[in-house]
Amino acid sequence: MKLTDFDFHLPEGLIATRPARPRSSARLLLAEGGALTDRHVFDLPQILKPGDLLVLNDTKVIPARLTGTRSRKTAQGEAVARIEVTLLEPAADGWRALAKPLRKLREGEVIRFGRALSAKVIAIGDGELRLGFDAAGEAFDAALQQVGAMPLPPYIAAQRAPDAQDHDDYQTVWAARQGAVAAPTASLHFDAPLLQALAARGVEFVHVTLHVGAGTFLPVKVEDVTTHRMHAEWGEVSPEAAARINAAKAEGRRVIPVGTTALRLIESAATGAQGQVEPFRGTTEIFIYPGYHFRVTDGLMTNFHLPKSTLLMLVSALMGVEKIKEIYDHAVGQGYRFFSYGDASLLLP
Repeated sequence: MKLTDFDFHLPEGLIATRPARPRSSARLLLAEGGALTDRHVFDLPQILKPGDLLVLNDTKVIPARLTGTRSRKTAQGEAVARIEVTLLEPAADGWRALAKPLRKLREGEVIRFGRALSAKVIAIGDGELRLGFDAAGEAFDAALQQVGAMPLPPYIAAQRAPDAQDHDDYQTVWAARQGAVAAPTASLHFDAPLLQALAARGVEFVHVTLHVGAGTFLPVKVEDVTTHRMHAEWGEVSPEAAARINAAKAEGRRVIPVGTTALRLIESAATGAQGQVEPFRGTTEIFIYPGYHFRVTDGLMTNFHLPKSTLLMLVSALMGVEKIKEIYDHAVGQGYRFFSYGDASLLLP
């Protein structure tokens, strides 16, 4: 299975840099069985069935992009360097982070992010660093909201800088548990009126948590995709959530994750050939590519993914490689908007 099997041409003009407004007005490509139908996200109450269970990721994105300065005394006076930091995940004694330019930093130095926040460089290695901040808990969260910017994906950040609007746009309406540095983007299409209409239809919801990491944007560098090693992400399926998913399966109702993050988590929590979901708390490195046997998932709502990405391999595993090529050819031909702020698909094999 070669990396080139998951390549396609995407015109740059189809990369969305802002979301649809309102959120639920985004287009939705419905792939059900062999048919493709052009719809909108607000059509979901007419598409889904009473009793369908949508699995929602309630992770909350932190404003993980920080711009600060490092001061260093020299023989000529004081040398000041501008440092851009991207937080990756909390560690036992600080935060793992990336910094640019990393070569401008030494262990023990302090990076100041305005008056609200500063961090000491605890360690440097393997292309990243560990930072110890001068605030913790709610004080840290408040300072981060003040000085941080939302960590937009590289393909958006290359076209424009993050701004205040992204604090709302790049966050789901049900975000609850802080810890992600990337959004579960299929969930960005939902707003309160849509959730109310789905509930009135008899569609049910269950929340799980997967803190999406920056590794979600890492490219696949091996030609034989089966040898690719996934990054680890922390997630949790509560006992209540596991019980509700298992009840839906036992009753013959469809379990449909909203987003690849929710899908990867519930598949990680599944045990045995029958796909019994167990309570789960820890990290997952699950890599889903064609040939994978889905134990829980009956369908998937997801955005359109990057060429040669692990997420494109995941949807190919669900629908089949040739079917995904047909779906993506249709999406490009019909001018669907791609990636994090783009349009959506509902995949029902």
